[in-house]
Amino acid sequence: MTSSGMSPIPLANARQSARSDGGHAEIAALGSAAPEHSVPTVVVVDAGGTITATTPDRISYLSYSQSLSGGITDLLIRMYPELGRVAKVSVVSTDISGLSSDSTTESRHQLSQTVDACLALSDVVGVVVTGGTNILEEDAYFLDLTIRSEKPVVVTGAMHQSGTFTEDGMTNLFSAIRLAASERTTSFGTVILMNDQIFAAREVTKTDGYRLDAFAAGSYGAIGVVNADRIRLIRAPARVTLHGTASWKTPFDLSRKTAAELVRVEIVSGYLDASAVPIQALAAAGIKGIVTAGHGPGSMSVAQGAAMAAAIADGVLFVSATRTGGEGRYDDGSPGIIGAADLTPQKARLLLQLCMSFSEEETQVRDWFKSIGDPQFGLRPKTWRR
Repeated sequence: MTSSGMSPIPLANARQSARSDGGHAEIAALGSAAPEHSVPTVVVVDAGGTITATTPDRISYLSYSQSLSGGITDLLIRMYPELGRVAKVSVVSTDISGLSSDSTTESRHQLSQTVDACLALSDVVGVVVTGGTNILEEDAYFLDLTIRSEKPVVVTGAMHQSGTFTEDGMTNLFSAIRLAASERTTSFGTVILMNDQIFAAREVTKTDGYRLDAFAAGSYGAIGVVNADRIRLIRAPARVTLHGTASWKTPFDLSRKTAAELVRVEIVSGYLDASAVPIQALAAAGIKGIVTAGHGPGSMSVAQGAAMAAAIADGVLFVSATRTGGEGRYDDGSPGIIGAADLTPQKARLLLQLCMSFSEEETQVRDWFKSIGDPQFGLRPKTWRR
Protein backbone atom coordinates (compact mmCIF):
# COMPACT_ATOMS: atom_id res chain seq x y z
CA MET A 1 0.00 0.00 0.00
CA THR A 2 1.35 3.44 -0.88
CA SER A 3 0.19 6.97 -0.37
CA SER A 4 -0.45 7.18 -4.09
CA GLY A 5 -3.39 4.86 -3.53
CA MET A 6 -5.09 7.56 -1.50
CA SER A 7 -5.85 10.09 -4.21
CA PRO A 8 -9.49 11.23 -4.31
CA ILE A 9 -11.95 9.38 -6.49
CA PRO A 10 -15.39 10.48 -7.68
CA LEU A 11 -18.14 9.66 -5.23
CA ALA A 12 -20.05 7.75 -7.87
CA ASN A 13 -17.13 5.36 -8.24
CA ALA A 14 -16.35 5.00 -4.56
CA ARG A 15 -18.20 1.75 -4.03
CA GLN A 16 -16.69 0.02 -7.06
CA SER A 17 -13.18 1.31 -6.44
CA ALA A 18 -13.18 0.15 -2.84
CA ARG A 19 -13.43 -3.36 -4.20
CA SER A 20 -11.39 -3.19 -7.38
CA ASP A 21 -8.23 -1.21 -6.63
CA GLY A 22 -6.69 -3.54 -4.11
CA GLY A 23 -9.08 -2.54 -1.36
CA HIS A 24 -7.91 1.03 -0.77
CA ALA A 25 -10.06 3.92 -1.95
CA GLU A 26 -10.81 7.39 -0.73
CA ILE A 27 -14.41 8.60 -0.57
CA ALA A 28 -14.85 12.09 -1.91
CA ALA A 29 -17.16 14.53 -0.13
CA LEU A 30 -20.76 14.45 -1.27
CA GLY A 31 -21.20 17.02 -4.00
CA SER A 32 -18.45 18.99 -5.68
CA ALA A 33 -17.54 21.38 -2.88
CA ALA A 34 -14.37 20.54 -0.98
CA PRO A 35 -13.99 21.33 2.73
CA GLU A 36 -13.08 24.97 3.37
CA HIS A 37 -10.25 23.98 5.69
CA SER A 38 -7.65 21.27 5.78
CA VAL A 39 -8.76 18.12 7.57
CA PRO A 40 -6.72 15.11 8.71
CA THR A 41 -6.73 11.78 6.92
CA VAL A 42 -8.24 8.76 8.67
CA VAL A 43 -8.33 5.23 7.27
CA VAL A 44 -11.34 3.02 8.00
CA VAL A 45 -10.55 -0.69 7.84
CA ASP A 46 -13.73 -2.57 7.00
CA ALA A 47 -13.90 -5.98 8.67
CA GLY A 48 -17.66 -6.38 8.36
CA GLY A 49 -19.95 -7.19 11.27
CA THR A 50 -23.40 -5.97 12.26
CA ILE A 51 -22.47 -2.42 11.28
CA THR A 52 -22.63 -3.43 7.59
CA ALA A 53 -25.45 -5.97 7.98
CA THR A 54 -29.11 -5.49 7.06
CA THR A 55 -32.41 -7.03 8.16
CA PRO A 56 -35.59 -8.25 6.41
CA ASP A 57 -37.36 -5.06 7.59
CA ARG A 58 -36.67 -2.01 9.70
CA ILE A 59 -37.86 -3.42 13.05
CA SER A 60 -36.35 -6.93 13.06
CA TYR A 61 -32.91 -6.25 14.50
CA LEU A 62 -32.78 -9.78 15.93
CA SER A 63 -32.71 -11.14 12.36
CA TYR A 64 -30.04 -10.82 9.68
CA SER A 65 -30.50 -10.91 5.91
CA GLN A 66 -27.45 -9.68 4.00
CA SER A 67 -24.62 -7.17 4.07
CA LEU A 68 -24.49 -3.73 2.48
CA SER A 69 -23.30 -4.22 -1.09
CA GLY A 70 -20.54 -1.65 -0.72
CA GLY A 71 -19.63 -2.58 2.83
CA ILE A 72 -18.70 0.28 5.16
CA THR A 73 -18.41 2.59 2.15
CA ASP A 74 -22.21 2.62 1.84
CA LEU A 75 -22.51 3.87 5.40
CA LEU A 76 -19.81 6.49 4.96
CA ILE A 77 -21.46 7.94 1.85
CA ARG A 78 -24.55 8.68 3.94
CA MET A 79 -22.43 10.83 6.27
CA TYR A 80 -21.43 13.45 3.70
CA PRO A 81 -21.07 16.40 3.55
CA GLU A 82 -20.72 16.56 7.36
CA LEU A 83 -18.00 13.91 7.51
CA GLY A 84 -15.91 15.89 5.05
CA ARG A 85 -15.61 18.65 7.63
CA VAL A 86 -14.14 16.20 10.17
CA ALA A 87 -11.72 14.07 8.16
CA LYS A 88 -10.61 12.94 4.74
CA VAL A 89 -11.59 9.29 4.89
CA SER A 90 -10.07 6.36 3.04
CA VAL A 91 -11.48 2.86 3.15
CA VAL A 92 -9.53 -0.37 3.22
CA SER A 93 -11.70 -3.34 2.39
CA THR A 94 -10.57 -6.70 3.69
CA ASP A 95 -11.59 -10.27 3.06
CA ILE A 96 -11.86 -10.74 6.83
CA SER A 97 -15.29 -11.99 7.80
CA GLY A 98 -17.10 -9.78 10.25
CA LEU A 99 -18.91 -12.81 11.66
CA SER A 100 -17.47 -13.63 15.05
CA SER A 101 -17.94 -17.36 14.46
CA ASP A 102 -15.72 -17.15 11.37
CA SER A 103 -12.87 -15.27 13.03
CA THR A 104 -9.53 -17.04 13.26
CA THR A 105 -5.99 -16.38 14.42
CA GLU A 106 -5.11 -15.94 10.75
CA SER A 107 -7.72 -13.22 10.23
CA ARG A 108 -6.65 -11.33 13.37
CA HIS A 109 -3.01 -11.53 12.26
CA GLN A 110 -4.01 -10.12 8.86
CA LEU A 111 -6.05 -7.38 10.50
CA SER A 112 -3.16 -6.27 12.69
CA GLN A 113 -0.75 -6.17 9.77
CA THR A 114 -3.26 -4.21 7.68
CA VAL A 115 -3.74 -1.60 10.40
CA ASP A 116 0.02 -1.24 10.87
CA ALA A 117 0.47 -0.72 7.12
CA CYS A 118 -2.13 2.05 7.14
CA LEU A 119 -0.58 3.77 10.16
CA ALA A 120 2.81 3.73 8.43
CA LEU A 121 1.49 6.15 5.78
CA SER A 122 2.84 9.60 6.60
CA ASP A 123 -0.40 11.47 5.88
CA VAL A 124 -2.60 9.15 7.96
CA VAL A 125 -3.21 10.38 11.52
CA GLY A 126 -5.19 7.38 12.73
CA VAL A 127 -7.15 4.25 11.86
CA VAL A 128 -10.71 3.18 12.64
CA VAL A 129 -11.46 -0.56 12.53
CA THR A 130 -15.03 -1.82 12.17
CA GLY A 131 -15.97 -5.38 13.04
CA GLY A 132 -18.38 -7.77 14.70
CA THR A 133 -19.19 -6.84 18.28
CA ASN A 134 -19.25 -10.39 19.70
CA ILE A 135 -15.45 -10.49 19.76
CA LEU A 136 -14.76 -6.76 19.43
CA GLU A 137 -13.02 -6.76 22.81
CA GLU A 138 -10.68 -9.53 21.62
CA ASP A 139 -9.99 -7.78 18.32
CA ALA A 140 -9.14 -4.59 20.19
CA TYR A 141 -6.85 -6.27 22.72
CA PHE A 142 -5.04 -8.25 20.02
CA LEU A 143 -4.41 -5.00 18.14
CA ASP A 144 -3.40 -3.28 21.37
CA LEU A 145 -0.77 -5.96 21.99
CA THR A 146 0.61 -6.09 18.45
CA ILE A 147 0.33 -2.68 16.71
CA ARG A 148 3.71 -0.97 16.38
CA SER A 149 2.56 2.62 15.82
CA GLU A 150 1.55 5.05 18.57
CA LYS A 151 -1.01 6.71 16.27
CA PRO A 152 -4.66 6.37 17.36
CA VAL A 153 -6.45 3.09 16.66
CA VAL A 154 -10.20 3.15 17.35
CA VAL A 155 -12.30 0.00 17.08
CA THR A 156 -16.07 0.25 16.65
CA GLY A 157 -19.10 -1.63 15.40
CA ALA A 158 -22.85 -1.74 15.87
CA MET A 159 -25.37 -3.63 17.95
CA HIS A 160 -28.27 -3.05 15.55
CA GLN A 161 -28.10 -3.39 11.79
CA SER A 162 -28.06 -0.69 9.16
CA GLY A 163 -31.50 0.49 8.12
CA THR A 164 -33.28 -0.45 11.34
CA PHE A 165 -35.09 2.17 13.39
CA THR A 166 -32.49 1.73 16.13
CA GLU A 167 -29.33 1.45 14.07
CA ASP A 168 -26.29 2.68 15.98
CA GLY A 169 -23.60 2.07 13.38
CA MET A 170 -23.62 5.55 11.90
CA THR A 171 -23.17 7.41 15.19
CA ASN A 172 -20.53 4.93 16.38
CA LEU A 173 -18.58 5.22 13.14
CA PHE A 174 -18.84 8.99 12.92
CA SER A 175 -17.71 9.41 16.53
CA ALA A 176 -14.88 6.92 16.03
CA ILE A 177 -13.60 8.85 13.00
CA ARG A 178 -13.92 12.12 14.92
CA LEU A 179 -11.90 10.63 17.79
CA ALA A 180 -9.17 9.22 15.52
CA ALA A 181 -8.94 12.50 13.58
CA SER A 182 -8.49 14.46 16.80
CA GLU A 183 -5.33 12.44 17.63
CA ARG A 184 -6.34 12.74 21.30
CA THR A 185 -5.67 9.05 21.94
CA THR A 186 -2.12 9.05 20.58
CA SER A 187 -0.03 6.56 22.61
CA PHE A 188 -3.17 5.18 24.32
CA GLY A 189 -2.86 1.96 22.37
CA THR A 190 -6.10 0.62 20.89
CA VAL A 191 -9.42 1.89 22.22
CA ILE A 192 -13.03 0.89 21.59
CA LEU A 193 -15.72 3.47 20.92
CA MET A 194 -19.31 2.31 21.34
CA ASN A 195 -22.41 4.24 22.37
CA ASP A 196 -20.33 7.46 22.57
CA GLN A 197 -18.11 5.95 25.27
CA ILE A 198 -14.37 5.34 24.93
CA PHE A 199 -12.85 2.24 26.54
CA ALA A 200 -9.29 0.99 26.88
CA ALA A 201 -8.79 -2.27 24.99
CA ARG A 202 -7.51 -4.18 28.01
CA GLU A 203 -10.46 -3.23 30.20
CA VAL A 204 -13.51 -3.35 27.96
CA THR A 205 -15.90 -6.28 27.69
CA LYS A 206 -19.25 -6.97 26.06
CA THR A 207 -21.98 -7.30 28.68
CA ASP A 208 -25.13 -7.88 26.63
CA GLY A 209 -26.12 -9.62 23.43
CA TYR A 210 -28.59 -7.04 22.10
CA ARG A 211 -28.68 -3.72 23.97
CA LEU A 212 -27.04 -0.62 22.54
CA ASP A 213 -25.14 0.00 25.79
CA ALA A 214 -23.53 -3.42 25.59
CA PHE A 215 -19.96 -2.46 26.45
CA ALA A 216 -18.50 -1.67 29.86
CA ALA A 217 -15.16 -1.76 31.66
CA GLY A 218 -15.95 -3.23 35.06
CA SER A 219 -14.32 -1.43 37.97
CA TYR A 220 -12.41 0.89 35.64
CA GLY A 221 -15.21 2.45 33.62
CA ALA A 222 -14.92 4.39 30.38
CA ILE A 223 -11.82 6.50 29.79
CA GLY A 224 -13.81 9.19 28.03
CA VAL A 225 -16.79 10.19 25.92
CA VAL A 226 -17.51 11.72 22.54
CA ASN A 227 -20.52 14.02 22.61
CA ALA A 228 -20.96 15.64 19.19
CA ASP A 229 -17.82 17.74 18.69
CA ARG A 230 -16.80 17.53 22.35
CA ILE A 231 -14.23 14.85 23.15
CA ARG A 232 -13.71 14.46 26.87
CA LEU A 233 -10.92 12.19 28.10
CA ILE A 234 -11.25 11.45 31.80
CA ARG A 235 -8.08 9.39 32.12
CA ALA A 236 -5.51 7.58 30.00
CA PRO A 237 -3.97 4.10 30.04
CA ALA A 238 -0.70 4.13 31.98
CA ARG A 239 1.06 3.16 28.76
CA VAL A 240 1.03 6.79 27.64
CA THR A 241 3.91 7.42 30.04
CA LEU A 242 6.08 5.44 27.61
CA HIS A 243 5.24 7.79 24.72
CA GLY A 244 8.08 8.18 22.27
CA THR A 245 10.23 5.45 23.80
CA ALA A 246 11.13 2.01 22.49
CA SER A 247 9.40 0.50 25.53
CA TRP A 248 5.98 1.67 24.28
CA LYS A 249 5.98 -1.17 21.76
CA THR A 250 5.35 -4.66 23.07
CA PRO A 251 7.72 -7.48 22.00
CA PHE A 252 4.92 -8.96 19.88
CA ASP A 253 5.99 -7.83 16.42
CA LEU A 254 3.86 -9.84 13.98
CA SER A 255 6.17 -8.99 11.09
CA ARG A 256 8.46 -11.58 12.69
CA LYS A 257 5.81 -14.28 13.01
CA THR A 258 3.36 -15.80 10.58
CA ALA A 259 -0.13 -16.66 11.77
CA ALA A 260 0.78 -20.33 11.58
CA GLU A 261 3.63 -19.71 14.04
CA LEU A 262 1.33 -18.36 16.74
CA VAL A 263 0.90 -20.93 19.50
CA ARG A 264 -2.52 -22.46 19.99
CA VAL A 265 -4.05 -21.70 23.40
CA GLU A 266 -7.40 -22.89 24.75
CA ILE A 267 -9.77 -21.98 27.62
CA VAL A 268 -11.31 -24.39 30.12
CA SER A 269 -14.08 -23.31 32.49
CA GLY A 270 -14.37 -24.21 36.14
CA TYR A 271 -17.80 -25.11 37.58
CA LEU A 272 -19.52 -27.48 40.00
CA ASP A 273 -18.20 -31.04 39.65
CA ALA A 274 -16.25 -30.16 36.50
CA SER A 275 -14.60 -33.10 34.76
CA ALA A 276 -10.89 -33.52 34.10
CA VAL A 277 -11.60 -34.67 30.55
CA PRO A 278 -11.22 -31.31 28.71
CA ILE A 279 -7.81 -30.62 30.26
CA GLN A 280 -6.65 -34.17 29.66
CA ALA A 281 -7.84 -34.08 26.06
CA LEU A 282 -6.16 -30.75 25.30
CA ALA A 283 -2.88 -31.90 26.84
CA ALA A 284 -3.05 -35.15 24.88
CA ALA A 285 -3.65 -33.13 21.70
CA GLY A 286 -0.41 -31.27 22.25
CA ILE A 287 -1.82 -27.96 23.48
CA LYS A 288 0.91 -26.27 25.53
CA GLY A 289 -1.03 -23.26 26.81
CA ILE A 290 -4.35 -23.38 28.68
CA VAL A 291 -6.27 -20.58 30.40
CA THR A 292 -8.62 -21.66 33.18
CA ALA A 293 -11.74 -19.56 33.78
CA GLY A 294 -12.27 -20.54 37.37
CA HIS A 295 -15.03 -19.74 39.86
CA GLY A 296 -14.38 -17.20 42.59
CA PRO A 297 -10.81 -15.93 42.25
CA GLY A 298 -10.03 -18.75 39.80
CA SER A 299 -10.75 -22.05 41.58
CA MET A 300 -11.13 -25.30 39.67
CA SER A 301 -12.66 -28.62 40.71
CA VAL A 302 -10.60 -31.31 42.47
CA ALA A 303 -10.61 -33.41 39.30
CA GLN A 304 -9.46 -30.45 37.22
CA GLY A 305 -6.71 -29.67 39.72
CA ALA A 306 -5.33 -33.18 39.42
CA ALA A 307 -5.44 -32.98 35.62
CA MET A 308 -3.65 -29.63 35.72
CA ALA A 309 -0.87 -31.05 37.88
CA ALA A 310 -0.35 -33.92 35.44
CA ALA A 311 -0.38 -31.57 32.45
CA ILE A 312 2.13 -29.22 34.08
CA ALA A 313 4.46 -32.19 34.56
CA ASP A 314 4.17 -32.74 30.80
CA GLY A 315 5.10 -29.14 29.98
CA VAL A 316 1.70 -27.43 29.74
CA LEU A 317 1.60 -23.83 30.99
CA PHE A 318 -1.59 -22.59 32.67
CA VAL A 319 -2.91 -19.11 33.30
CA SER A 320 -5.46 -18.91 36.10
CA ALA A 321 -8.22 -16.37 35.39
CA THR A 322 -11.61 -15.83 36.99
CA ARG A 323 -15.01 -16.13 35.34
CA THR A 324 -16.41 -13.38 37.63
CA GLY A 325 -15.31 -10.45 35.50
CA GLY A 326 -13.45 -8.89 38.41
CA GLU A 327 -10.31 -9.46 40.44
CA GLY A 328 -8.89 -12.97 40.35
CA ARG A 329 -5.83 -14.95 41.27
CA TYR A 330 -2.67 -12.93 41.77
CA ASP A 331 0.54 -14.51 40.59
CA ASP A 332 2.43 -16.24 43.40
CA GLY A 333 5.11 -17.92 41.32
CA SER A 334 3.55 -21.39 41.42
CA PRO A 335 5.37 -23.54 38.83
CA GLY A 336 3.28 -23.99 35.70
CA ILE A 337 0.51 -21.60 36.78
CA ILE A 338 0.46 -17.83 36.18
CA GLY A 339 -2.14 -15.64 37.89
CA ALA A 340 -4.15 -13.43 35.54
CA ALA A 341 -5.46 -11.08 38.27
CA ASP A 342 -8.35 -9.15 36.64
CA LEU A 343 -7.52 -10.01 33.02
CA THR A 344 -10.56 -11.78 31.55
CA PRO A 345 -10.10 -15.38 30.34
CA GLN A 346 -10.53 -14.42 26.68
CA LYS A 347 -7.91 -11.68 26.92
CA ALA A 348 -5.59 -13.81 29.03
CA ARG A 349 -5.76 -16.33 26.20
CA LEU A 350 -4.59 -13.74 23.65
CA LEU A 351 -1.75 -12.56 25.86
CA LEU A 352 -0.64 -16.13 26.61
CA GLN A 353 -0.75 -16.98 22.90
CA LEU A 354 1.52 -14.08 22.03
CA CYS A 355 3.83 -14.61 24.99
CA MET A 356 4.36 -18.28 24.18
CA SER A 357 4.81 -17.47 20.50
CA PHE A 358 7.67 -15.10 21.27
CA SER A 359 9.31 -16.97 24.15
CA GLU A 360 9.56 -20.57 25.32
CA GLU A 361 10.69 -19.53 28.79
CA GLU A 362 8.06 -19.66 31.53
CA THR A 363 9.94 -16.99 33.48
CA GLN A 364 9.70 -14.57 30.54
CA VAL A 365 6.02 -15.32 29.97
CA ARG A 366 5.32 -14.72 33.65
CA ASP A 367 7.20 -11.41 33.53
CA TRP A 368 5.20 -10.24 30.51
CA PHE A 369 1.94 -11.05 32.30
CA LYS A 370 3.12 -8.97 35.27
CA SER A 371 4.13 -6.04 33.09
CA ILE A 372 2.36 -5.90 29.72
CA GLY A 373 -0.70 -7.69 31.10
CA ASP A 374 -1.12 -5.25 33.98
CA PRO A 375 -3.40 -2.19 33.69
CA GLN A 376 -0.52 -0.09 35.03
CA PHE A 377 1.85 -1.14 32.23
CA GLY A 378 4.10 1.84 31.66
CA LEU A 379 4.49 3.01 35.25
CA ARG A 380 7.75 2.50 37.07
CA PRO A 381 7.69 -0.85 38.91
CA LYS A 382 8.56 0.80 42.24
CA THR A 383 5.47 2.98 42.12
CA TRP A 384 2.93 0.21 42.08
CA ARG A 385 2.31 -3.35 43.14
CA ARG A 386 -0.09 -5.83 41.65
